[in-house]
Amino acid sequence: MNRTPIPQPISEQRLIAVMRRLGAEHVHAVTPILVDAGVSVFEVTMDGEEALQSIEWLAGRGYLVGAGTVRTAGDAAAAMRAGASFASSPGLDQTVLGTAATLGLPMIPGALTPSEIMAAWSAGSGAVKLFPASLGGHEYLRALRGPLADIPLIPTGGVTSDNAASYLESGATAVAVGRWLTGHTDMYQIAQRATALVDSISHLR
Repeated sequence: MNRTPIPQPISEQRLIAVMRRLGAEHVHAVTPILVDAGVSVFEVTMDGEEALQSIEWLAGRGYLVGAGTVRTAGDAAAAMRAGASFASSPGLDQTVLGTAATLGLPMIPGALTPSEIMAAWSAGSGAVKLFPASLGGHEYLRALRGPLADIPLIPTGGVTSDNAASYLESGATAVAVGRWLTGHTDMYQIAQRATALVDSISHLR
């Protein structure tokens, strides 16, 4: 088993801003707003038409950026060539994980049950994405941390400024926040939510 740890800033900043299916121009507009609010780790999902372009743009400006929704080995390789420093997927795919390991790309596959989490970790994941986290909430994550305390968990799905701190206090390594934060065209709303989110977890960084 060849495990590539997740980049240290994820554990330090404890927040990943997920940009799902955003066009490149939207990414360009949203990024400085998020940075001004205190966000420094980004994820661009590969199911967007301009995902690789956006990853390259973010990486070229020195931001830590990962690729999300990586479902094929080709996606993993292309994302790394574009500048991705980590990758995540909605579930565990051994071929994708093997390719990422060969490339030295930290992989964060999605899992929900204890068995799925253990399988993902045993396969060499850098961390495990608890997805969809909204099904169990922070109390479910806290229960998982008892027997699985050595496995870094990153809840994704339904995370907002109202519950991000609760997830971190329950033992999450970081939280990943997507549509609630970035899935809008109203830049003022994005700024307000980004500030509220960062403020809600600032004491836990």
